[in-house]
Amino acid sequence: MEPAEYALMDAAEDGMWWYRALHARVGDRLEGMRGRVLDAGCGTGGLMARLRARRPELALVGLEWSLPAARRAAEKSGAPVACGSVNTLPFPAAAFDAAIAADVLCHQAVAPDLALAELRRVLRPGGLLVVNMPAYSWLLSAHDRRVHNRLRQTAGALRTMLRDAGFARPRAGYWNGLLLPLMIGRRKLGRRGASDVARFPPWMDATLHAVTALERHLVLPAGGSVLATAIRP
Repeated sequence: MEPAEYALMDAAEDGMWWYRALHARVGDRLEGMRGRVLDAGCGTGGLMARLRARRPELALVGLEWSLPAARRAAEKSGAPVACGSVNTLPFPAAAFDAAIAADVLCHQAVAPDLALAELRRVLRPGGLLVVNMPAYSWLLSAHDRRVHNRLRQTAGALRTMLRDAGFARPRAGYWNGLLLPLMIGRRKLGRRGASDVARFPPWMDATLHAVTALERHLVLPAGGSVLATAIRP
């Protein structure tokens, strides 16, 4: 990502409604899991910090390509963070009970087939993979260019990609669906070149987060993001 985007993420991810909604959903998918959890592409550490607060018994480990971001993630989360690529993970086989790739496989520097093969390698048999991806290629926008996203997927395409990578029982569903019309308007009609990561007025942030909370346990036919789980056989 652009260095400025890391700075925006670092400043916003602890409180911005979208990050809070994503982190809550990832935490939901990890319910019942124990042991070591890898956050592959952990950015500046907001997800790990929230997971540590929610599940202090988990042994969290981060991986991040950007050295300054990796250092910030370790500082923010208190977890060890390695600097490296998700395409060639610097961990031994079967080292983790679960792995997270939240908005990582979409990046232009990531080869999804290599990254998924590596995630499968470092998961123990029966280990859980949690993947979040931005949805719909027609929603590619200036924000995607800023964060170097090249891939947006449907739920069906993500399930197929996980199955083709050798994972079992792939399940994928949309979220951030009730706000999708606003997202389309911002992406297609809003300021060109603007990032989606920003501080919102407290009343607006609370309202947007409340909408995502309403749909947290719903099955949606569409949404701005796709969240999937799969098992390493």
